Amino acid sequence: MFGSATKRVVVLGGTGFVGRHVCAGFRHADSTREVVAVSRRAAPVPPGIRPLALDLCATPPETLARALTDGGPAVVVNAAGAVWAASDEEMSVANVELVRCLVEALRLAGPRVRLIHLGSVNEYAPAYQGSPVGETTPTTPTTTYGRTKLRGTDLVLAAARRGDIDALVLRMANVAGPGSPAASLLGRVAQQLRLASREGRTAEIRLTPLRAARDFVDASDAAAAALAAARSSVTARVVNIGSGRAVAVRALVELLIKVSGVQAEIIEQPAGDGVQTTPPEWLEVDIRLAQRLLGWFPRRNLEDSVTDLWRELPD
Repeated sequence: MFGSATKRVVVLGGTGFVGRHVCAGFRHADSTREVVAVSRRAAPVPPGIRPLALDLCATPPETLARALTDGGPAVVVNAAGAVWAASDEEMSVANVELVRCLVEALRLAGPRVRLIHLGSVNEYAPAYQGSPVGETTPTTPTTTYGRTKLRGTDLVLAAARRGDIDALVLRMANVAGPGSPAASLLGRVAQQLRLASREGRTAEIRLTPLRAARDFVDASDAAAAALAAARSSVTARVVNIGSGRAVAVRALVELLIKVSGVQAEIIEQPAGDGVQTTPPEWLEVDIRLAQRLLGWFPRRNLEDSVTDLWRELPD
């Protein structure tokens, strides 16, 4: 549990999209605690955050345990991973092998460590009907990303159920907000809009068919969920984190265009022969368990997320 004795918070992937927001959330909650942003290579971090370059997969478990805890109680948030524009091998390393190394290191750690592992709703089976996904929804992912994330989650849960570590898994919906990667849907559209704005022209937003509806959670809300999980005593289980609402991705793109004020045309380009053989995916997250166990619920709406994303893009 994230008590007064816990003076060290370590965020793996702390310089990445979600990790940066998690670091900021912990720092804002208590500026006296040390917040460490771990990345594989040295990267700039905001004031008040300490950077630590560390290759988790290449560091011996005992050494890794010391580096993460620094000899005292610690909370570790695993926001590391690979998704957009990553190869199957890169996903396997970042989403599975890294977790395996982390779990072994925390098992050996002398001081008490609480692990908050950020999983993904892509670990669930694809949904095509209007039923929210709950923690008991079958986990039969069909993508490499979903499969590798599920293997990482299973490693954490197995270790926690054995009593080797104290850990909780948060299965995150799609995260939206400032810093969205250029390879993500929102990041890609935002970059095209910004370029058109600079050049004084109508943006041509070229995308694959926007048929799906998905759950998006604000990045600040996602960080608040990690903080709530760290403060809780809930262990060895999965808790879903999302907005609790499915949003058509086309409506999301249109919202970003509206917020930007840039004239734009959406051009949908079917992949292959353009024939759709499956119904559009639909995913809404049941967040009642997060409310009951963690006292967490989303506070920001999607327009806030998209507005912040647009405003923080470089001119």
